Amino acid sequence: MPLRAVAEPSGSSRYLHEADRIHIADRLREKATVRAIAAELGRSPSTISREICRNRTVDPRGQWHYRPHAAQARADGRRPRPKPGKIGRMPALRDFIQGRLDRKWSPEQICQALRDTFPDRPEMHVVHETVYQALYVQGRGELRRELAGALRTGRARRIPHRQAAARRPRFAAPMVMISERPAEVEDRAVPGHWEGDLIIGKNGRSAIGTLVERATRYVMLLHLPGDHGAETVRDALVTTVKTLPAHLKRSLTWDQGSEMSRHGEFTVATDIPVHFCDPASPWQRGSNENTNGLLRQYFPKGTDLAAHTPEHLTAVAAELNGRPRKTLGWETPAERLHKLLAP
Repeated sequence: MPLRAVAEPSGSSRYLHEADRIHIADRLREKATVRAIAAELGRSPSTISREICRNRTVDPRGQWHYRPHAAQARADGRRPRPKPGKIGRMPALRDFIQGRLDRKWSPEQICQALRDTFPDRPEMHVVHETVYQALYVQGRGELRRELAGALRTGRARRIPHRQAAARRPRFAAPMVMISERPAEVEDRAVPGHWEGDLIIGKNGRSAIGTLVERATRYVMLLHLPGDHGAETVRDALVTTVKTLPAHLKRSLTWDQGSEMSRHGEFTVATDIPVHFCDPASPWQRGSNENTNGLLRQYFPKGTDLAAHTPEHLTAVAAELNGRPRKTLGWETPAERLHKLLAP
């Protein structure tokens, strides 16, 4: 039998509509299989099977019939909104999540912490999508809508991912490219290899330097109150890395921004070689790019970054280094670094 054409239902295609249910009833009377009906409606066979089981009518003799209008009424009665979600129904769960959002934890970090804190209480376990739904969809009554500002994006709604940032200009000074970087840097097994960059403030007039250690994701911030020219960045880098033990000073990877035009002088002062990424290749400093995204929670775009004191930068780095990271097996960067420094 040829497939029947089914009219496009109005409204969201996520749910079955009355026209779909009429089609199901007609085809069931014709002894069509669930798979055939599903193919005709462009649905999964499990969707059709579940619909028949949930919304069929059973007579006193125990025989069932699928009546489309009764099935539609059952489905409509099951869908009144708003319904309280799991987070809204459990004050202890809501308070746990709100407290960590206030500390700028991500929903995925929070959900892992719930499993670690309440291993024997599955009712306190949620997936990170549930947290996002409570913020973006339910809002009031689930999680405070203003907590969306604690997410690293700072958004109160979801939007598609944007394209990568525009490329930075090259500079003519001799460079050692990332292709010549030692192989030990790639697998992150040896600590002491760093990635660096600047986050730029309003109108490009202020900046903060960022350093991320590849093996531990440990963050250090450079205070650049006056300007972010090559000499200032060089001096800040030299001052910062001299606080590190020798085995944590192996290499530095940067992009081709003009602030690193004095990289040779930095290498002479610290004995740390600098490797440069290819143009328009931010993924070659993936740890640093990710960290810069996290730091924008604290230092939003379009603000004056020179207003932040060295003490504030230290506090921000400490908070970031105290967050559990999935890529570290839910250890924090500070914990991982402490293991490396322990005798």
